[in-house]
Amino acid sequence: MSGGWHGGAAAVVALGFDVDAETPVLAQGGRYAAHASTMSHQAYGPDVGLPRILDLLDEMEVPATFFVPGWVAEQRPGLAASVVERGHEVAHHSYSHRPPTSLSPREERADFERALEVFDRQGIEIAGHRAALWEASWTTAELVAEHGLRYDSSLMGDDRPYRVPTGAGEIVELPVHWSLDDWEQYAYLPEPHVGAVIESPRKVLELWQAELDGMRRYRCLFNLCVHPFLSGRPGRALALRQFIEYARECGDVAFARCRDVAEAAFADPDVRPRPHRPPRVDPDVHPH
Repeated sequence: MSGGWHGGAAAVVALGFDVDAETPVLAQGGRYAAHASTMSHQAYGPDVGLPRILDLLDEMEVPATFFVPGWVAEQRPGLAASVVERGHEVAHHSYSHRPPTSLSPREERADFERALEVFDRQGIEIAGHRAALWEASWTTAELVAEHGLRYDSSLMGDDRPYRVPTGAGEIVELPVHWSLDDWEQYAYLPEPHVGAVIESPRKVLELWQAELDGMRRYRCLFNLCVHPFLSGRPGRALALRQFIEYARECGDVAFARCRDVAEAAFADPDVRPRPHRPPRVDPDVHPH
């Protein structure tokens, strides 16, 4: 991309697919492995939704990034390679889908490195990371930099790429937001409770179109996060297709993989670093 991180486009759309499969449920308790209906609901993502989405992206000729937990890649050995073979990016999405904020620093490191080992064994080159549930800790960015990855996509400090300085070097942050996550629109399970709403895909399409219109005005990164077990279902896949068509019809929107946005941001001197440190907590004002 030339002409700044955006390549001259009014907005850049990064289509991100979190291929979580069973991990968000199993992270809440291994006992859920005995729940056949719930496990089938989650397996729909890699087994049905993912192939449907890959075909859709082929037809629309747009690139995407697939954030895959290491456990999912390990359980389905050909999955990551099948994504890369279609011209897309595979990125790190933890090993177990346990959020870093629920782990000790030692546990977070072990989980992070275990996922990298899976991808290394499978010959999958990893450039970026996304924390499970977007719940990064204050040391997550440093882990990303320490292991030579170029970007993270878990924080919400802007709607454009920015640099995050760490003790292990600088990375690019590709910020996210709940309004661009299909989990907030479609996620529903009786147990465990992961969400309790099933919105119309028409409403979701309207929301995403409105957000894109605003981002085109302010030259932003439209970092969409969708899940194959949710948006891989027929009516929702159709809404995703219609969103891509709408973005193309705008005439001033580019599509890019996250790794390509990150590299363009590194090359853009206007992409500035942001302070990255926890706020000072006064125990008298902010009780534990």
